[in-house]
Amino acid sequence: QVQLVESGGGLVQPGGSLRLSCEAFGIIFSRHAMGWYRQAPGKQRELVASITNRTNTNYADSVKGRFTISRDNAKNTVYLEMNSLKPEDTAVYYCNVGYYSGTHYAHYDYWGQGAQVIVSS
Repeated sequence: QVQLVESGGGLVQPGGSLRLSCEAFGIIFSRHAMGWYRQAPGKQRELVASITNRTNTNYADSVKGRFTISRDNAKNTVYLEMNSLKPEDTAVYYCNVGYYSGTHYAHYDYWGQGAQVIVSS
């Protein structure tokens, strides 16, 4: 059974930083691409960042240069380092298992419980 457990969300002031973690269970982690999505109130879930099993990364334009996705295969964990946070980054962030179709990340329907990130002064 696949299980994804996120942690690290919280309240932060604009310009601040947070690091999200997601530990995966029930998969051979090193074989899979991983992604981080977010969903703000009233909006669709969007892909924020993804990483191949060989650590190549891709980012949404809205977070390029501010967010960094990384992975530790020994710990079955993927991270999302978020810097220079803006109020528009406020959302629930979800970890995901996926794969690459060509250069595009595609998700399997496995999701964590989500980590709330609130950026506000």
